[in-house]
Amino acid sequence: MDYSRSEEFQAARVRDLQAGTVPDAIFFLEHPHVLTLGRGADRGNILWGDAEREKRGMSVFETGRGGEVTYHGPGQLVGYPVIDLSPDRRDLHRYVRDLEEVLIRSLGDFDVLARRNPGKTGVWVGEEKIASIGVRVARWVTSHGFALNVSTDLSFFSAIHPCGIEACSMTSLEARGKGDLSLREVAGAIAVHFSEVFDLRPEWK
Repeated sequence: MDYSRSEEFQAARVRDLQAGTVPDAIFFLEHPHVLTLGRGADRGNILWGDAEREKRGMSVFETGRGGEVTYHGPGQLVGYPVIDLSPDRRDLHRYVRDLEEVLIRSLGDFDVLARRNPGKTGVWVGEEKIASIGVRVARWVTSHGFALNVSTDLSFFSAIHPCGIEACSMTSLEARGKGDLSLREVAGAIAVHFSEVFDLRPEWK
């Protein structure tokens, strides 16, 4: 899905959830090549110039999420939870840690030992980052979310300092010897663990 369309979709879904007309949900997408910038992100963390990005078919979008610059592209599973944190989960720090927990458990299903990196948001395998997180919360309804590298072409991360971290080495499930996994398989594992962590009943649509 084109990134701009996903932003419009999320905004509409947030309004509907705030109005109480739809249930909590998590949406799994894949984007074409795009760089997204969180609120207050430093454009100096974009390393490729306009000509190089145009040659690679890479667009740039400013978003309403938190966090720095992130790359999205084919082979990367993007998860957008649109859920209401009221009344008992009104803690943004806890929400981000819960997303990390979902991803750590899901990666464990595929025998990939993932971890948190103290002081840095996201999920890591060894010293390499495998998933980025950037969220938005409006009236305690969430949007945006996480990006997990499944079979992503990691060379595209050379376009940026990922999440504003210089010399940040990125990895993927494929790079960790799990190249036979599809995005749908990984999404299935995440859906199960997301339901566990957030105490929701999964129902595929």
